[in-house]
Amino acid sequence: MGECHGPCCREETGGRLTLLLALATLIASFGSSFQYGYNVAVVNSPSEFMKQFYNDTYGDRTGELIDTFALTLLWSVTVSMFPFGGFIGSLLVGPLVNNLGRKGTLLFNNIFSIVPAIFMGCSKIAKAFELIIISRFLVGICAGVSSNVVPMYLGELAPKNLRGALGVVPQLFITIGILVAQLLGLRSILANEEGWPILLALTAVPAVLQVLLLPFFPESPRYLLIQKKNEEAARKALRRVRGWDEVDEEVEEIRREDEAERAAGFISVRKLFHLKSLRWQLISIITLMAGQQLSGVNAIYYYADQIYLSAGVEANDVQYVTAGTGAVNVFMTVCTVLVVELWGRRRLLLLGFSTCFMACAVLTVALALQDTVSWMPYVSIACVIIYVIGHAVGPSPIPALIITEVFLQSSRPAAFMIGGSVHWLSNFTVGLIFPFIQVGLGAYSFIIFAIVCLLTTVYTFFIVPETKNKTFIEINQIFANLNKVSGIHPEKEELKTFPSDTSKQQ
Repeated sequence: MGECHGPCCREETGGRLTLLLALATLIASFGSSFQYGYNVAVVNSPSEFMKQFYNDTYGDRTGELIDTFALTLLWSVTVSMFPFGGFIGSLLVGPLVNNLGRKGTLLFNNIFSIVPAIFMGCSKIAKAFELIIISRFLVGICAGVSSNVVPMYLGELAPKNLRGALGVVPQLFITIGILVAQLLGLRSILANEEGWPILLALTAVPAVLQVLLLPFFPESPRYLLIQKKNEEAARKALRRVRGWDEVDEEVEEIRREDEAERAAGFISVRKLFHLKSLRWQLISIITLMAGQQLSGVNAIYYYADQIYLSAGVEANDVQYVTAGTGAVNVFMTVCTVLVVELWGRRRLLLLGFSTCFMACAVLTVALALQDTVSWMPYVSIACVIIYVIGHAVGPSPIPALIITEVFLQSSRPAAFMIGGSVHWLSNFTVGLIFPFIQVGLGAYSFIIFAIVCLLTTVYTFFIVPETKNKTFIEINQIFANLNKVSGIHPEKEELKTFPSDTSKQQ
């Protein structure tokens, strides 16, 4: 073999991407994050067939058809049950990961994918559209849990120098899930009268693969050592993941982190809202998470076909334009992975939100003039694609990374819970009310999203600092000045224990 596994080699390489770590990352991300993206986009292409199914089912029961408003409301509920379930799932993360572990939670979470996949696949045969609505809620719970647990699991498996790179893999798989849903949602494949139940049920495939394969991979060493108090199991897991036997140094590091956390004390959600020394950190993550979703990104994926139709795209061509948009999203997310450490978080946020603002503003003008200017539909399509590019550059991937960097260990779980709740509630709001915004405002629907993007850009410019290549102490001092408090953060004991440790930055 001839490989060096000694301390000198580890110091030189800083930890390598072993085959086991790479496979664990792929299986965790494909089995969980992929499903999130898939279920965001999967109801878009077959929406007309599904609405007809709703109408036919209701007609068979009552002898009457659903009126237009009621059908719009029913469809909005179907779409928005997914983010509402995500909100509920985000509330379950703490109890689940503490009792079942990170890997155990991911395995358990597949219940919320496999069961609803069966329900959705059988809904047409059972003539029960209620099964679809219930299933959207359940797969939302699955997404809400996985969107927090997958980064946590990968972050605790990865060596310090790979945490950032592996931390963005889940976001990449979300965009791949969106693209796959759009490709399978082509009319010639599954988005047709016979195929749409299969299209919905396919969300079980990555879940089943994860159930079969993930048990062969180790649990988080940090969970095993700190919460299960099983040092031998933690050492065994570290040896498997790292590819070498000498793990004493890393075990000791985990122990020191645990001691520092206990010295700092646990910060609950309630306490986080009352700490003046964390005021601007908290306001910043709420603003960024709300801006991420209220800027309308998921309106693009939930209702892409309707947007392109209103932009003048031919009905037969809409599906290809939508799939092309998904491909652009995947490509730009890959680009963001490559430049986030070079350009920095703040610059990407400013670039992304300002691009989305300009795209929404021009799109509004283009939609308003599309009936009077022959080439305006092309401008509308370009605006939607530019919007997707802008969002993939900053607003989509960066806010969760910001949470990791501006909060320390003992307050980070509460911060993620607040950020996740804002994320899913905002997502739910957009999914529920966007169809009515379209009806009420028509061509001017995107003005609201433009305003949100502009306000978030302004906030980022004046408040959000750059965190690239900064230690936790440096980031804390920046916010200490904003918060008008002296000294170090309440979690200063952790900072004192690790004066030069930037390993938790992702």
